[in-house]
Amino acid sequence: MYATEGAVTGGWWPVPDVLAHLAGRWRVERDVRDLASGAEGHFSGVTVFSALDGGGLLHEESGTFTWQGAARPATRTLRFLPHPVPGRADVRFADGRPFHELDLTTGRYVADHPCAADLYRGEFTVRDADHWRTVWRVGGPAKDLLLTTDYVRER
Repeated sequence: MYATEGAVTGGWWPVPDVLAHLAGRWRVERDVRDLASGAEGHFSGVTVFSALDGGGLLHEESGTFTWQGAARPATRTLRFLPHPVPGRADVRFADGRPFHELDLTTGRYVADHPCAADLYRGEFTVRDADHWRTVWRVGGPAKDLLLTTDYVRER
């Protein structure tokens, strides 16, 4: 679907419309490291981006999160809404609070989200039409985490 949209620049795959690109079902693998304690965890599951009434996408993630040997079901819901600038998204938590903007027109984007005294800094990179990654670095007095998530489109 995106093979003719242009060459990869800087190792990233340009995405002219983030909402159109994300729509569908993605396999998710996430590694979580607590940089302070050395503890590690892993999430494995799926993310489905489905159409919202009025525009945008509902992001529903579900799977299993294993932390220090204990496996538990885990879910997350976000809303990816149309941004005033075409091709971008306004990402919000399920309750409507702002999370971050997302612009993948170059295939790469860095977003910040302050959460109390901690700062979440996310780097989004698109490798090709069917693979993308997020790397969130969370730092502050309460957290010192690195979360790396790989997404693979399910056909």
